[in-house]
Amino acid sequence: MKVFVTGPLPAEGRAALAQAADCEVEQWNSDDPIPRKDLEQGVVGAHGLLCRLSDRVDKKLLDAAGANLRVISTLSVGVDHLALDEIKKRGIRVGYTPGVLTDATAELAVSLLLTTCRRLPEAIEEVKNGGWSSWSPLWMCGYGLSQSTVGIVGLGRIGQAIARRLKPFGVQRFLYTGRQPRPQEAAEFQAEFAPPS
Repeated sequence: MKVFVTGPLPAEGRAALAQAADCEVEQWNSDDPIPRKDLEQGVVGAHGLLCRLSDRVDKKLLDAAGANLRVISTLSVGVDHLALDEIKKRGIRVGYTPGVLTDATAELAVSLLLTTCRRLPEAIEEVKNGGWSSWSPLWMCGYGLSQSTVGIVGLGRIGQAIARRLKPFGVQRFLYTGRQPRPQEAAEFQAEFAPPS
C-alpha cells in the first residue's frame, strides 16, 4: 500500500504508518508547500494521502491519484482545500484535526492580549536599557482586564476557548462578531453579537 505525504513526517510518524499496515511511504521532504506538479506525480497510485492546508485536493488531483485512493488525511482544522463533494462521490474517507489547535490558539491570543494591555514589550525594553530607575505610580501600568469589554472575532471553538480563559479575569462584557449570531454559544458568556459592518 502506498501513502503519499506532502511534507516532512517525523520518524515516529513513519514508524507508526509502517506498523499499522504494510506501507510504502513517499513524501515531500520540505517545509515549503509541494509544487502542484510534484503533488500530482506523487499521488499517482497512492492508497492514502496525508496533506496540508496548502495542498489543494480537487478533481484533477483525484483523477491523477487514480482508483486506489481510499483515504485522505489533512493536517488542518479546516477542510476548505478539499473538494469534499468529489471526494464523497468516489467513496474516499477523510480525516482531519478539528480542535487540535483550539487550546494553543486561545492561550496565545490571551497571552498577546495580556502582553499588549500591560505593555510588557515596552516594560521589558525599559528594564533591559536601564530605564527602570525609580518608581512612579502610573508608569507602565497599561490596562487591566477587570471590568473591561473584550471583542472576539468569531465564537466558534477558538472564540469560546478565549472567552472561557478571559472570564476569570473579570471581563465585564464580551462582544463577538461572525457570519451570524450564535445565541446558544453566547449564553455561557452573556456575549453580545456585533454584526460586521
